[in-house]
Amino acid sequence: MSDETPICSAKGCRDAAVWVLAWNNPKIHTPERRKTWLACDEHREHLSQFLGVRGFLKDVVALSEWEQPEGSGGPQHPAAG
Repeated sequence: MSDETPICSAKGCRDAAVWVLAWNNPKIHTPERRKTWLACDEHREHLSQFLGVRGFLKDVVALSEWEQPEGSGGPQHPAAG
């Protein structure tokens, strides 16, 4: 894995990311805004559930197919893991 390889956002995980979880907190983000977390295969479901129960999860896309929307910022790391 190189220094430029995207890493899973799960706390403590250093595996290569293969999924993009696009999310939005409607209390603080405009409806079109998308924040992103990255996930390896092992943590995709856990991170999706974390965002989903809060009503934040908007989409899950393979990293290889992800095109970052303008103004979305780079991948974020979750505050809780």
